[in-house]
Amino acid sequence: MSKVFNFSGDDVFYHGGAVYPSPKESSLFLSLRNHVDVYFPPCKRSRVAVPFVFTEKKQKLSSIDVLPDECLFEVLRRLSDGKERSASACVSKRWLMLLSSIRGDETVISDLNPSLKTEGRSIQTALVKPVDCVKKGEVLDSNGAEVAEAESQDIEGEGHLSRCLDGKKATDVRLAAIAVGTPSHGGLGKLSIRGSNPIRGVTDTGLKAIARGCPSLRALSLWNVSSVSDEGLIEIAQGCHLLEKLDLCQCPAITDMSLMAIAKNCPNLTSLTIESCSKIGNETLQAVGRFCPKLKFVSLKNCPLIGDQGIASLFSSAGHVLTKVKLYALNISDISLAVIGHYGIAVTDIALIGLQNINERGFWVMGNGQGLQKLTSFAITACHGVTDLGLEALGKGCPNLKLFCLRKCTILSDNGLVAFAKSSVALENLQLEECHRITQAGFVGVLLSCGKKLKVLSMVNCFGVKELACRFPSVLPCNSLQSLSIRNCPGVGNATLAIVGRLCPKLTHLELSGLREVTDEGLFPLVQSCEAGLVTVNLSGCVNVTDRSVSFITELHGGSLESLNVDECRYVTDATLLAISNNCWLLKELDISKCGITDSGIASLASTVRLNLQILSLSGCFMLSDKSVPFLQKLGQTLMGLNIQHCNGVSGSCVDLLLEQLWRCDILS
Repeated sequence: MSKVFNFSGDDVFYHGGAVYPSPKESSLFLSLRNHVDVYFPPCKRSRVAVPFVFTEKKQKLSSIDVLPDECLFEVLRRLSDGKERSASACVSKRWLMLLSSIRGDETVISDLNPSLKTEGRSIQTALVKPVDCVKKGEVLDSNGAEVAEAESQDIEGEGHLSRCLDGKKATDVRLAAIAVGTPSHGGLGKLSIRGSNPIRGVTDTGLKAIARGCPSLRALSLWNVSSVSDEGLIEIAQGCHLLEKLDLCQCPAITDMSLMAIAKNCPNLTSLTIESCSKIGNETLQAVGRFCPKLKFVSLKNCPLIGDQGIASLFSSAGHVLTKVKLYALNISDISLAVIGHYGIAVTDIALIGLQNINERGFWVMGNGQGLQKLTSFAITACHGVTDLGLEALGKGCPNLKLFCLRKCTILSDNGLVAFAKSSVALENLQLEECHRITQAGFVGVLLSCGKKLKVLSMVNCFGVKELACRFPSVLPCNSLQSLSIRNCPGVGNATLAIVGRLCPKLTHLELSGLREVTDEGLFPLVQSCEAGLVTVNLSGCVNVTDRSVSFITELHGGSLESLNVDECRYVTDATLLAISNNCWLLKELDISKCGITDSGIASLASTVRLNLQILSLSGCFMLSDKSVPFLQKLGQTLMGLNIQHCNGVSGSCVDLLLEQLWRCDILS
């Protein structure tokens, strides 16, 4: 005879039993860790709503999971509470994917008697009284009952969360969990997917889940995701109308079709980056220029289908709103530069990189287009069409240009650089890198031409700058220049530094890196002429600099010096550290790596009470031993970073002692 047991209290059992009666189906359960965006309810004993019926025959367990997807969908879409949805998503992968497929307008809001809602029975209650559930916007009119109002969702104020999936972590299941879990915790605002799981990678299914569950999405980045096609991105366009930033890199399956859908459905788009997408071409730029009135930033790199037609359409339609443009390795010609020079009336920043089909005429027409009146920052890299004539035209056509950067422009000579400097009335920052036809005459010509406005001058890997026995007439100094950086220019020596000393008395930041020809005799007149007081000095790689000049710098500018780098200056010894301890009260960063420093130098450095070092680098100081450890401990009271790599004289036990006692300091050992 069958018996009926009614269980209650704390010793009850869950009435449904196992979701999958067969052990073989246990793999269908979703295994998620706590960092995934689903809610895990506290562990507690389940309560029974329906009694078990035990028979002498075979026991038969009932489960809600035997319902087909259509019925289960109707149940799950009535879960309005975020915790209930997240808890249900943890049941199985099937439930998770069903929940992630529910759009916001398909959610049903229940108007139920609160007394019927008991813990663990929300799904059952939704099944008991489905008639009392109404969709958003519907009205219940039954014998004067109150009207059920739709729950308002202020999507504009949501989107506080950001998620980034890298490599193997990027799967459709994780995207589904994000789509289900984030809406109740502030809403997803930024999603970045970098790479994909090689076995269960991100596909259109995952993007569809995000599109349906995260209408607050504002920024989407897809990098190296080959399995995502137009289908998923079109779903994003239809569900995420607040999208403001789109970044696509190495997405070979995405074409113009989905980008046109984004442009038409996402009017708030302000930033668009497309890199190495072989199927995206001119139609995308035409649609973006036409339908995105708030577009501010565009970056296009290595897209073979993008040509002059696309650039012309973009700027002719959106040139009045575009402010930042980056064009990298595109098959465009002089026509594109002419269009930019004419229609780019709002552009403030331009970067042109690796444009091999651009000639002198393109830059000349760009400068004479008179449309770049607001341009303040211009960077040109590896564009062989940059010549003296084109550069002079750019200087005249961009009257508000403040930052100009030239890299790998092999044809440009001194004449063009000086003519540009004379015509650029607002230039404050000039950066030259691998411009090998620039000589000492061009370098000095810039200083003479920009004497009232230029603040920063940088020269890197310019092999054409060599020492010349030239005498320059007495001219007004360049009182505006505050920062000078000359790195890895092997021809620069003492004569060039003497000229700098005469022309630049207001220097506060000085970087002379990798200049093997520079000696103490060249540094003395330069350092003496710096009237404003040096704040930053970098002499790394100047192997012929000794204690004489470095100590002189500390004595003359110790009251203002905050950073000193003499890395690889092998003739710098303990005498420099003694001078630092006596003169440099404001010094915060000191790099004496690979110098002739001993334990005595560290002792003298630690003996100064007024010294407040924060960063100290001793890498490669092989003459240091365990005797310096107590002094390093004393210095460590103020240190935030300490580098003692390749100090072979310091034993491992002493290093461990430093790691233990200086626990507030980041130590590289």
